[in-house]
Amino acid sequence: MNKYEFQSYGHALEILSEAFPHEWNEIQECLDNLFISIDDIRAAGGNETAIPKKIDDILYPFGWREIRITGDLLVKLYPRRSNQKGRFSDQPFDEKTIEGYIDGHNIDYIKNKIAFDLEWNSKDQTFDRDLLAMRTYFDCGLIEVGIIATRSKELNDIFKTITDQNGKPIISKYGASTTWMGKLEYRLKSRRNGGCPILAIGIRKPVVEGY
Repeated sequence: MNKYEFQSYGHALEILSEAFPHEWNEIQECLDNLFISIDDIRAAGGNETAIPKKIDDILYPFGWREIRITGDLLVKLYPRRSNQKGRFSDQPFDEKTIEGYIDGHNIDYIKNKIAFDLEWNSKDQTFDRDLLAMRTYFDCGLIEVGIIATRSKELNDIFKTITDQNGKPIISKYGASTTWMGKLEYRLKSRRNGGCPILAIGIRKPVVEGY
């Protein structure tokens, strides 16, 4: 699939292909049918462009949905039994609830323990939010692997040739501090995903119609 570059962390690709072949086939079908027009690239609004809608149109009929989780943490304190070192009562003597211990984590698409996020053109700190969400879902046993799709570096060659309504190259809209593979790669190498396996997908030139 020359339309994309792939980087697999924590054996994400092996997990997808061997443990979740049905969902992985759906993701591949989505990627294979994704095409981005010059008008899509010119459009302002970061991730609020027509590009995510195109992915919605492919994945939603398959049952993929945007999901947000929230949860409280119930802490139980068990006393040690009298004169029995290392043995504890079956009943707690106190309980504490930490409300909102997990909150505000949402992922664009989830199905059967697979999470998939698209970051087309947001601030690069968005990757920190995505990776924290995926590792939280993973730690809670809600997903087994995450996928993040974003721009490859080579798309800059196209951005330099496309102009906005004022005749200026739109490359300024797609700066180094926005979401692209370079900003995702070093975060994954420093394991900001925790133990959650991640497949990083870079959108390459052939996805853009006419290139």
